[in-house]
Amino acid sequence: MATEPTDIFSLNGRVAIVTGAAGLLGTQHCRALAQAGATVIAADLDREKCEALGADLCPESSGSILGCAVDIADPASVDALKNTILHRYDRVDILVNNAAVDDVFDNTGLNASMFENYPLAKWQRLIDINLTGTFLCCQIIGSEMARRGAGSIINVASTYGLVAPDQSIYRKPDGTQSFYKSAAYPVSKAAVIALTRYLAAYWGATSVRVNSLSPGGVENGQAQFFVENYSARTPLGRMARPDDFRGAIVFLAGDASRYMTGANVVIDGGWTAW
Repeated sequence: MATEPTDIFSLNGRVAIVTGAAGLLGTQHCRALAQAGATVIAADLDREKCEALGADLCPESSGSILGCAVDIADPASVDALKNTILHRYDRVDILVNNAAVDDVFDNTGLNASMFENYPLAKWQRLIDINLTGTFLCCQIIGSEMARRGAGSIINVASTYGLVAPDQSIYRKPDGTQSFYKSAAYPVSKAAVIALTRYLAAYWGATSVRVNSLSPGGVENGQAQFFVENYSARTPLGRMARPDDFRGAIVFLAGDASRYMTGANVVIDGGWTAW
C-alpha cells in the first residue's frame, strides 16, 4: 500500500535517544526528531543542558524532550540510561550515536599535533569515546532493539572517515601551520562506518536498520582563515551550518528509509567529490 510522503517522515509515537545532545549538532538532531513527533531522550554528560534544551524546544515541537545524563564510555552508565528509558517508555525506536570528541590544540600545540609526536593519551581518549562509546551504545541499546525486532540506529561519522585530512586548510595566510589534524579522529570515524556495516549485516534479520551519517565541517566560530580555506576546498563554497543535517536525521530515523541499512549518507557540500 502506498504511503503519503507526509506520513513516512512522521515520527509520532517513536522514542529516540540522542547522545552528545548538548553539543552543536546534537541540539539540532534533538530538535529535528522532536519536531517530527518523536519523544526524544537528550543524553549527555551535562544533564542540565539537556533539560534546558527540552524546555526551549517544547513550545515548537509536536514531540517532547527528556534530559538524561550518560557517559557513553562507561558500560554501567549506558545500561542505566537504557533501563531508565525502558522503565518510562517501554521501548527505544531510534538511537543517534552523536557523542564524540576532537582534538583541541592551542597556539603552542603544533609540535604535539604532529603524527610523530602525537600523545598516546590523546589517541586513547578519542578512540574510547568516538569508537568504543558508539560500540557500547549499539551493544547495550541496540541489542534491546534487536530483541524487540525493530529499530533504527544512526551512527554519526565524518567525511574524515572517508578521506584523509587536507592539512593545508589548517595553514595560516603567512604560510605557517596552525596545527596538524591528527590521525585519531579520522581513524575513529572510519571505524564507526565499518561498525555500522557490520551491525547492518548482523542485525538485518531482526529488522534493526543501522546507517551512518558523515557530515562535512561545520562552521562554529573557527578562525577566519580556516573558514575561507575550507570553503574554497568545497564545491558549494561554504562550511556546513549546524541545521544542514536535520532532514537526513529524520529520513534515516523513520519509515522514509525503511529499506535502507548499512549505508553511509554523506552531506559535505561536495567535499569528497574531488
